[in-house]
Amino acid sequence: MVIDVLELLGVAVFAISGALAAGRKQLDLLGVVVVAAVSATGGGTLRDILLDRHPVFWIERPIYLWIILGAALLTVLYARFFKPPHRALLVADAFGLALFSMSGAQIAEQVHLSHLLIVVMGTITGTAGGLLRDVLLADIPVIFTRSRIYATAAIVGIGVYLMAQGLGLVQAWAAILGMVIVAGLRLAAITWGLMLPIFSLSDDL
Repeated sequence: MVIDVLELLGVAVFAISGALAAGRKQLDLLGVVVVAAVSATGGGTLRDILLDRHPVFWIERPIYLWIILGAALLTVLYARFFKPPHRALLVADAFGLALFSMSGAQIAEQVHLSHLLIVVMGTITGTAGGLLRDVLLADIPVIFTRSRIYATAAIVGIGVYLMAQGLGLVQAWAAILGMVIVAGLRLAAITWGLMLPIFSLSDDL
């Protein structure tokens, strides 16, 4: 039940981020829906393929596609009358990252993977959709930009989620804590430009 709610919310939020990104590239309505769909389903699809889960989540439950369509069209309608805040895309992406990272981690838990693989699968679920969105729009994927923490936020949040459960916290509350960590780190990175140390080698070596 918790996983279903997280995935439904994650799909909606990532669809919004995809629609906003498509709008900034001035795509037509079909393009907006396609980019929204790729953003919202990319991470979960890759996760399901790697875990050999069939059918893929949005094929098994087509309601996800209706949610994507609705979220994309409502975003377009909203933007017709109100100008979205400058950082709306980044904020929507941050919350999508938090929701999908945690749902991916919980699905990996269901198949009894090790903690390391739970972190990997949760991170893939949270980041792959945004990566595909940026590739489609010919942008440098956010996950690869060195100026702001992105995938690291998912890794840390999932790690906190697993540790909290290990300390006896109920799964639902551990998931909420993990999502707060993911979203908080990502939003802090957007606000203050937090980044990991850069590894650089001289050309003389």
